[in-house]
Amino acid sequence: MTKLLLFTCLFCVIINPTFSQQEIDTTEIDDIDSYTGEEDDSDGLIEGTFNSTRVINGHSTEVLEKKMLEFRVEHRFGDMAGDQGGAQQMFGFDNVADIRLAFEYGVTDNLMIGIGRSKGTGAPYRSLMDGFAKYKLLSQKKTGMPISLSVQGTTSFTYMTAVEDEYKVAHFPEWQHRFAYSLQMTVAKKFGERLSLLLAPSMVHRNYVGLDDVNTLFAMGGAARFAVKPTMSLIVEYYHALADSDIRSLNTNSLGFAIEFETFGHVFTINVTNSRGFGETQFIPHTYEKWSLGQYRLGFAIGRGYSIGH
Repeated sequence: MTKLLLFTCLFCVIINPTFSQQEIDTTEIDDIDSYTGEEDDSDGLIEGTFNSTRVINGHSTEVLEKKMLEFRVEHRFGDMAGDQGGAQQMFGFDNVADIRLAFEYGVTDNLMIGIGRSKGTGAPYRSLMDGFAKYKLLSQKKTGMPISLSVQGTTSFTYMTAVEDEYKVAHFPEWQHRFAYSLQMTVAKKFGERLSLLLAPSMVHRNYVGLDDVNTLFAMGGAARFAVKPTMSLIVEYYHALADSDIRSLNTNSLGFAIEFETFGHVFTINVTNSRGFGETQFIPHTYEKWSLGQYRLGFAIGRGYSIGH
């Protein structure tokens, strides 16, 4: 209850127009664009709320520019500590929890689409394909609009060989059981020169689940980004599954920390999280590991953009 109250208070702060972007005295800073990571245009848009279309696991409010193609590589190692980690496993480097390769494309300046393939964590799926569409409805401005807002829908499909045990989720009695879906809204606001906050109310639906689970699951995500300098930021992200703990007794909540580097042409993120899988249909309902037991793992994500047709 305390966590939900905290999210509610944070949401009120983000959407309140009285907290809109303050003007910066440019007489004190010679090169304001390079200092804040913002680009001043005729519409007065606030740029650089987040540097990437992703935060750690979840989406940000950002979308790719029109005719921009991005190739993404996301990798997650094994447990750093706990029973499955430590020196014998080279603190997780000997194992691979998951890896995802994806192509994503900016159809317009507000609409992007993407398709990816993940190894899968095996809990409960492997061999995953995913596709998504994301639309940016609102963009924060220096005067007027106080927030940025995007909506995205994702579909994932597993083509793994069905297991023989009919009591397992991966038995898949019908082909429709291999699909899962998510719908998410991301709301973000940039405060001043360095701090950005985000909320992400989310819904995940899986066509086939175990007897101790629910098909439709709601979650509230939150993230914060602090720009240490124009090319480096610190990030924290948390997703809280809003379900009866008696029904989802094994599920835990996704918590991650990251350091992000922006260079010409790509964004590189190094993260540590208790989640194994990628994408909302995976890390929201299928995070079972606990930080307190050393079940956290190192990962990275890199996106390389290519301008197509400019």
